[in-house]
Order: sequence, then C-alpha cells, then structure tokens
Amino acid sequence: MAGKGKAEMPVKFMTANEAVSLISDGCSIMVGGFGLSGQPLYLVDALLETNVRDLTIISNNVGQQAQGIGKLLLENRIRKAIGTYFTSNPDVSRFKREGMLEVELIPQGTFSEAIRLGGSGIRAFYTRTAAGTLLAENKETKTFDGVEYVLEESLRADVALIKAHKADRHGNLIYYKTARNFNPIMAMAAALTIVEVDEIVEAGELDPEAVITPHIFVDVVVKREAPHERL
Repeated sequence: MAGKGKAEMPVKFMTANEAVSLISDGCSIMVGGFGLSGQPLYLVDALLETNVRDLTIISNNVGQQAQGIGKLLLENRIRKAIGTYFTSNPDVSRFKREGMLEVELIPQGTFSEAIRLGGSGIRAFYTRTAAGTLLAENKETKTFDGVEYVLEESLRADVALIKAHKADRHGNLIYYKTARNFNPIMAMAAALTIVEVDEIVEAGELDPEAVITPHIFVDVVVKREAPHERL
C-alpha cells in the first residue's frame, strides 16, 4: 500500500472488499472505537476475509473477546498492539504470555494526544503522565519547573479504519454521539483513511456546523450494507 497526500485525489466510494484490498501485510492500522462503540466492524469483517497479516494495530483496546478486531487477534493476524485498555479482551494477555503478540501500553490521554499530534505534524511531546512509573522506562525525561516530564512520540499509521454516521458525496463526516471517540483524530493521522458509514447523503445535506471530519482527511468511504445495531 502506498501512502499519498490527502489533497492529491478526490474521495473514492468503494465496497468494503475493495477498500480493504488496499491494505497489505505488515501495515500499521489505526482502528477507531471505544470497546465496540464506534469501531468499524463492517470493515474489520471484510479484512478478516483477506489473508493480510503481521499487522500493527493502534486502537484503544483490541476489540472484545472474539468480537471486532479481537477476531483478527484470534487468527494470529496481529503482530503488535498499541493501546490503552486491554483487559476487556483476555486473549490479549494470553497471546502476550505465549509470545505471539507484542504489546505497548500507553495511558489513554497520552494515546489520544499522540494521535492528534501525529496528525498535526508534531513528532513528539512532553507529558507528566507516566513519570516515575514502569511506563516511562527507557524513555527520555526532562524537568520543567521542578517537575519531571516524559517525552512521548506521536503516533501515525499507514491506514486508519474509522466509523462515522454519515458522509456526504465530498467525504465530509459526522458522527453518532459517543461513537465519535478516537475516530476523528485517527482520520488525520494515517496515510490512507478508510471510513465506514451508515448513510451517504448528497453534498449540501449535512449541516456545515455539524461536520467533524472534513473531506481533506478522508480517502475512501464505504457504506455499511449489513443489518446492524448502531454502535
């Protein structure tokens, strides 16, 4: 998969299978969602139908046990997981203990800021969070005004798989309540952003004041076709 500048091409509308065919072995993938809320489950299921593996998944948690991206884990497709809250999926601990998964744990606020700054072109930042704990081991620290801060690297990915509620024909996105979570910042922080939506509307139908993610951050839009609960 080749990365590209967000302004180079107009947004493309594809099927889920067409969209995930752009993902190759070894990619780093940001996946939106908090638990299963706001996770692009339709795209994840399409990715399961491919043979893509050796992935680095950047997500708050690796789905739930045998649900969402937890299915990718069970098929041994994930090489490394970067996230904040893995206890909702016991398989993460089991795979790590058995040497089948590398895990990087990041405090949730630090995780969110690392993605936001990755999308903003800022390579690293200092934060007090994790100072003096095991999470700060082997990381550079610096003292400001007598207080220790930890240098954290920002996060970017080859691909972002995100979930939104609606997209217009330009690719502008709105979200459904708390299902918004990490999705907007992940859209900014990847070379290729693929978004799953419940509905596609014509240009001009979305209230401009309600648009959270402008089309400039979106590459591919996929309309979810399968029956589903809104998450």
